[in-house]
Amino acid sequence: MLETALSEELTEHLGHKKHRPDRDRTSGNVRNGKRPKTVLTEATGEVTIEVPRDRDGSFEPQIVKKRQRRLNGVAEVVLSLYANGLTTGEISAHFAQIYGASVSK
Repeated sequence: MLETALSEELTEHLGHKKHRPDRDRTSGNVRNGKRPKTVLTEATGEVTIEVPRDRDGSFEPQIVKKRQRRLNGVAEVVLSLYANGLTTGEISAHFAQIYGASVSK
């Protein structure tokens, strides 16, 4: 779930889906693979996730920030909601309604 959320954050940052760049775009910034990252959770201990990268290094993830090693409450809430069957769109709507926070799908 976290990897899906991070991928969607990168899509939002770049302004286009994977393999579907806009023909009119002026930026040469595109996806540039993934890197492994190990984070600590209260529930399951260490978890290794794949964090997507962009070519110019301007992508700043929000769910699991750069150099963050422990998942905060928000990430664990997202994991819990996803594990209980909510879609990424429903989770985004839930955060907007309850917390007033804008979270990308």
